[in-house]
Amino acid sequence: MTNYICITCGTQYAATESEPAHCPICEDERQYVNQDGQSWTTMDVLDRHHKLIFHKIEPNLYGIGMTPEFGIGQRALLVTTPEGNVLWDCIPLINDAAQDIIHALGGIDAIAISHPHFYSSMIDWSHAFGDAPVYLHANDRQWVQRPDDVIHFWNDQSPELPGNLRLYNAGGHFEGGTILHWPDGATGKGALLAGDILQVTADRMHVSFMYSYPNNIPMNEQKITRIIDCLNPLAYDRVYSAWWSTCLKNNAKKAVNFSAKRYINAIH
Repeated sequence: MTNYICITCGTQYAATESEPAHCPICEDERQYVNQDGQSWTTMDVLDRHHKLIFHKIEPNLYGIGMTPEFGIGQRALLVTTPEGNVLWDCIPLINDAAQDIIHALGGIDAIAISHPHFYSSMIDWSHAFGDAPVYLHANDRQWVQRPDDVIHFWNDQSPELPGNLRLYNAGGHFEGGTILHWPDGATGKGALLAGDILQVTADRMHVSFMYSYPNNIPMNEQKITRIIDCLNPLAYDRVYSAWWSTCLKNNAKKAVNFSAKRYINAIH
């Protein structure tokens, strides 16, 4: 029995004797099936052909990614706090070297993920760190491809994680789309860890919003307004999206609100 991993989206599936016939996440219009057809790999194969890379991004924040890139190509973020460490979003590969590095940083006490495109190998990551709880919004329950008791589905109450971090259901291209607010980030001015619920743009001065990034389907005004209404009560000066270079370093709240108005004007 093998936990196969989709090569296009990087999602790990419940153990089966043979490769699954379909990847529902890729068959959804927000993602896509590889033009060569649905294909699968395993953790062992990934570990032979890819390496994990770590970068310190700011005090108490580390990025964890794969090289060469795999699947969607996102990197995870590890927030370290005196009360415990939180892994934000996930990547498909976990190996012994990564476990050693992260244990030296204090381990992982909780995992939280923005939306189903970044579930990847969340269960293996949890099991590697003492069955750390994995926080997913209940509205995205149907997209979990490897159920496990470590998953904690939350709904109305925004969970508080170690270090005064808190999850918020902002919606976006998934109903359960989640953003992590880190009050101590950006030297105490506050930071949002946003996955691609907020996508920092190429100019690193704005964000954008899409229902499907690979298929270029825009998001509607109602969903954008919901995101802004969720974020406006929060204090933040920085936004981290899902890739190494996608960071809005300062004046982020002003930029997010401006970007939302600009986007809504453009789709009218």
